[in-house]
Amino acid sequence: MTPMFKQYMSIKEEYPDAILLFRMGDFYEMFFEDAVEASRILDITLTSRNREKEQKVPMCGVPAHAADPYISRLVRAGKKVAICEQVEDPKKAKGLVRREVIRVLTPGLITEEDGLEPKANNYLVAINPGRKKTEPWGLAYMDLSTGEFRLTELSDEKECMEEIFRLDPSELVLPDPVEKDYTLDSFTEIVQKTFPTLFITRRPGELFGLKRGEKVLLDHFNVRSLDGFGISERNRAIGAAAVLLTYAKETQGELLEHIGSITPYYLREYLVMDEASKRNLELLANNIDGGKANTLLSVLDQTLTPMGGRLLRKWILYPLVDTVRINQRLDAIEALGGHPSVLDEIKEALKRIHDIERLLTRAVLGTINPREVLALKESLAAIPALKKALEGLGEGAPDLVQEISTSFLQLDSLHDLIDAAIREDAPMVLRDGRVIKKGFDKRLDELIDLQENTRSVLAGIETREREKTNIPSLKIGFNKVFGYYIEVTKTHRDKVPEGYIRKQTLVNAERYITQELKELEERILSAQEERVELEEALFKGIRQEIVNHKGPLKKDAELIAVVDCLQALSRVAQKNGYTRPIVDQGDEIDLKAMRHPVLEEVLGQDAFIPNDVHLGEECARFLIITGPNMAGKSTILRSTALTVLMAQMGGFVPCESAKIGVVDKIFTRVGATDYLSRGQSTFMVEMSETANILHNATEKSLVILDEIGRGTSTYDGLAIAWAVSEELLKIGEKGAKTLFATHYHELTKIASRDQRIKNLSVAVKEWGEEIIFLYRLIEGPANKSYGIQVAALAGVPGHVVRRAKEILEEIEAQGHVRLEQEGGEPEGFKKRAPRQLTLPLQCPRQCLRLKKAGEYIRDVDINNTTPLEALNFLAMLKQEIEKG
Repeated sequence: MTPMFKQYMSIKEEYPDAILLFRMGDFYEMFFEDAVEASRILDITLTSRNREKEQKVPMCGVPAHAADPYISRLVRAGKKVAICEQVEDPKKAKGLVRREVIRVLTPGLITEEDGLEPKANNYLVAINPGRKKTEPWGLAYMDLSTGEFRLTELSDEKECMEEIFRLDPSELVLPDPVEKDYTLDSFTEIVQKTFPTLFITRRPGELFGLKRGEKVLLDHFNVRSLDGFGISERNRAIGAAAVLLTYAKETQGELLEHIGSITPYYLREYLVMDEASKRNLELLANNIDGGKANTLLSVLDQTLTPMGGRLLRKWILYPLVDTVRINQRLDAIEALGGHPSVLDEIKEALKRIHDIERLLTRAVLGTINPREVLALKESLAAIPALKKALEGLGEGAPDLVQEISTSFLQLDSLHDLIDAAIREDAPMVLRDGRVIKKGFDKRLDELIDLQENTRSVLAGIETREREKTNIPSLKIGFNKVFGYYIEVTKTHRDKVPEGYIRKQTLVNAERYITQELKELEERILSAQEERVELEEALFKGIRQEIVNHKGPLKKDAELIAVVDCLQALSRVAQKNGYTRPIVDQGDEIDLKAMRHPVLEEVLGQDAFIPNDVHLGEECARFLIITGPNMAGKSTILRSTALTVLMAQMGGFVPCESAKIGVVDKIFTRVGATDYLSRGQSTFMVEMSETANILHNATEKSLVILDEIGRGTSTYDGLAIAWAVSEELLKIGEKGAKTLFATHYHELTKIASRDQRIKNLSVAVKEWGEEIIFLYRLIEGPANKSYGIQVAALAGVPGHVVRRAKEILEEIEAQGHVRLEQEGGEPEGFKKRAPRQLTLPLQCPRQCLRLKKAGEYIRDVDINNTTPLEALNFLAMLKQEIEKG
């Protein structure tokens, strides 16, 4: 164990769960297990120390000046990384150089550009679970790379999980309980099953306490009360927020000056969407490969800055319910769309603006480099042009635009400082030198002159000495042994002044040095090192000045993000022919010639068939949509939900006209999904999502249902679909606004019993044995399922299709399916199955069982049967049939 290895092992013991990057000169070295693991992840050569001895130590390393990409790769691989630096000058160190861990990086703490997606936040989330069923759950989140810091309180574990889905954090911080905590254990287990790759950090449970939390926040923000932040009553959230702040400070070794405020938020201020809706509507990620392509974000994201891109994501995930704020955004988008020249000026200004938020963070953490400072300067130079462009809308500009244009803060002094200090060709690495401009610092100018004008300085000294000594052959030279010297021929030796010190005698000459020449030599030889050190000091001063302007920089960055989102939505509306919706507090949703924003972009506007959807108090609140698969039912459902979401985020919509009374929640039960990792089958997921809707929907909610009950037997599925429909109509006084696409034609009979229900279908044209999809929504139920024809269109082999027709005819001939569409009371629910069954019923014994089951059904009073009683009755029937 050498002294260096003893030092390494001592530091490693403090960070046993991290890969330790140990600074040695110009490299970060890794040893032992860290080296083996890092070499595999980074695909770098694994070598060893003590090669000639029996105890070889595995070792690998990366250059310190180019370490960021390597660190980011380790963090993206789910590793914690500890950065151990030399904290004293090796030249001045007595013995072993002192080293300390200055930063610890995890997925939620990374701020390096290589490890971040420019247009997505990198959230670190802390949860403080309620200890009792009536106690709220505290949640706080932070984006260390931007300084965003928010908190909220949620009603229960389920609401907490939904918020985690919406935030999509990189790291989750949970309390490590002192004693057994079943609530926390259950929640942790669910999180680990639901997010198997999520990085989870444990902190001692006592750190989540309210008193400690208040003290941490008061000390950080240097205030006497939290009332000014509006968070004084959010007890459990305060504990979570304090844990995040402490964790970030401990791992970053800084004061985190860019986190200058904490903001509360409340779910009631936003349109609520659960996990299923975010997934089913493909808002940020598609359901094929999880990528951004063919999502709502991909259509709307015409932002030009990283700040704008991140804010647009928030607008999509957190649509508003406040009609005043919604219409402020709509006013601004409309005004920008009406002034193309202003829109172009805004676009040109935004294209020059870099990620001010993350540049400020790196300045605070001391990791900003010279080129990033130049990027900040360019961004500051574009702000006056952006402000001027907004002012181009004139006095009639919407309130939101006027508020933004008058709120930009003056940062000219910071721009001018950077412009005067940093060279345009500055390198990325500060230690490379040549960062500071000439003329910025007098002492630096001397060093630059000394470096750049060494020959002329020496020539000047040589000329002066010749004149002073009257020795015409005097010259100045240099060698590696003596350095700079004055050479005089022996014929003029008697003219040498007393101040010359003889250093070397040659055959025909003498060589001398002077005190001035020796000092000049030392300055010349040390000028480069001194210049780099002085430039580092000057750069740190400029960096500190950036930090001193953190408030105005954050404010301007926020304003830029809003402008970027508004111009993006305006340009998308112009390009795609979107219209301004009427958004109010009414109860109506009336969409004329509605299109699907994503499919329209894929297919082209001319190829997409628009449809009308009308829901409200004066018309149907429950639309049952029937028709064959592939005819466009799901597209209509998703289009409706997306249109409402786009309107409430404050954007124009893909309709000829739209009137939307704000909804409080959007629920979607669409598609077939299973979560094997969570131990949930397709049907279980379907029922869980349905249960969530029934428990949480209100009469102001929009509910989208696609094929409820298809994951089980036909009879069970129809019963469930029927019972769910009845329950949705009982929500509140009016029932939830619902679109229900189904293949259960028997379900259409409900419309005859409730005027709030309306039957619609997707039009199909029959042509001989074939069908043609018209993708047009029409009144009335579909008269057929066309399942066999759709199978043929999908490429099912012809002989299979023919056999299916034969089986269908056998079933119909046996009387198990009544083809006629009966009116009046829902007889079909009691006596017959849907038109197409999954399997032919050819077994006589099975027919006898069905006959016996039919006798039970006759005695049921369906009008007075609750959904739960119906489900229990179906379970009994199924058991009876199975045992014969």
